[in-house]
Amino acid sequence: MNVARDTDARPLLERALDQTAGIIAAIPASLAGAATPCPDWDVRAVVRHVVGQDLRNFIVAARGQPTDWRAPADELGEDWAAAFRDRAGQLMAVWRDADPDRLLVMPGGEHAPLGSRASQQIAELAVHGWDLVKATGQKADLDPALAEHALSWSRQMLRPDFRGPDRAFGLEVPVSPDAPAYDRLAGWFGRDPGWTPAAQPG
Repeated sequence: MNVARDTDARPLLERALDQTAGIIAAIPASLAGAATPCPDWDVRAVVRHVVGQDLRNFIVAARGQPTDWRAPADELGEDWAAAFRDRAGQLMAVWRDADPDRLLVMPGGEHAPLGSRASQQIAELAVHGWDLVKATGQKADLDPALAEHALSWSRQMLRPDFRGPDRAFGLEVPVSPDAPAYDRLAGWFGRDPGWTPAAQPG
């Protein structure tokens, strides 16, 4: 079975990177240890994951190479915004030279276009951008097109066996289909759209 090619998601990915860059740049140092909607991860841990693991693997994935998500995230310095911008620039440079129609062999022998990896990257950035906005109380005007694209892609790709204790994703939190895009995205990825720092212990 072959996975159908999406429209070119690279322009949306660039928007997702720009949005995330703005969110990270607006985080004050005083909130590095603040709780987030990701259990057991504070703000610094989420940023470290995005910069030191996501972007590192996104660059490898955009080259059509296999990624190692088990490898720990790279250490994060103090200038989070600069570190993010540097790796985001590297990522888009790779994507600009890439052929999104190039077919890759997937587990089980399926084929998928390289460009589908951009959609996965958009989803990861949109979800963690929401995490950081919620955790830091930002009034960011999040781009709904990114959430809608992430939902469209992930509803095809996120299987039930990926969810649950000790799995990559939590159980889906039911959300009204009429809810805002980021609320639906959060619920689909196992977050409570109504999460607030004030509701956390301590």
